[in-house]
Amino acid sequence: MRLPADNSADSPVSSQLAPLRAVLWDMDGTLVDTEPYWITAERELVERFGGKWSHEQAMRLVGQALPTSARLLQDGGVRMDVREIIDTLTERVVEQLGSAVPWRPGARELLAGLREAGVACALVTMSEAPMAHRIVDHLPEGTFSAVVTGDLVANGKPHPEPYLRGIELLDAELGGLEAAECVAIEDSTPGATSATAANLATVVVPNALAVPVHLGMEHWGTLAGRTPADLAMTLRAAIEAASVGDPA
Repeated sequence: MRLPADNSADSPVSSQLAPLRAVLWDMDGTLVDTEPYWITAERELVERFGGKWSHEQAMRLVGQALPTSARLLQDGGVRMDVREIIDTLTERVVEQLGSAVPWRPGARELLAGLREAGVACALVTMSEAPMAHRIVDHLPEGTFSAVVTGDLVANGKPHPEPYLRGIELLDAELGGLEAAECVAIEDSTPGATSATAANLATVVVPNALAVPVHLGMEHWGTLAGRTPADLAMTLRAAIEAASVGDPA
């Protein structure tokens, strides 16, 4: 991890939270508990073509880019092209959301705390824009300074492109932002792989599946009770660990 520049003079973050300037959030399974909705949509689609969709098959799709999920559903017997599968799944999940959103414990409170502290947030999700904005619309305006969706990147998670794009968009907003001033929050192996490959200190909050312990700087059981100070401490620990491992 490259050490951050000294932005203390012009950073909106209090010295207590420095060097934390931004947090990049996964959505499905991290911000909202929509994984059951996706599994329902997948099962219904496979059954429409006379197939069976097991829990084990569904778990293979958790955190994956939607084109990857679509191809796995084709392997499960869905005779539709990738674009049709993505549109069908997204429409069904949005339908299930209705007027209520299944927030993960502590997520909205942590978002509110970060906003109050002046820490910018980005949403980095493999869901496409209609789904992501359905969620964002339930939050106070300006909660996210940037939104990266699966239809905006050429390579989905576990590739680092989604998080690199998130940092790029936040940098346009903040100016002079570096990865070493950011923390990512993820719940899945593909997501945590993407974030760490983008050189981000990553907090893993597992949901549907366990995540290998080597992925992420810290693993938390829940976001409930967590504060911006906890994320700042995680980032400082990551920077210290990187400095110890730097031969320079």
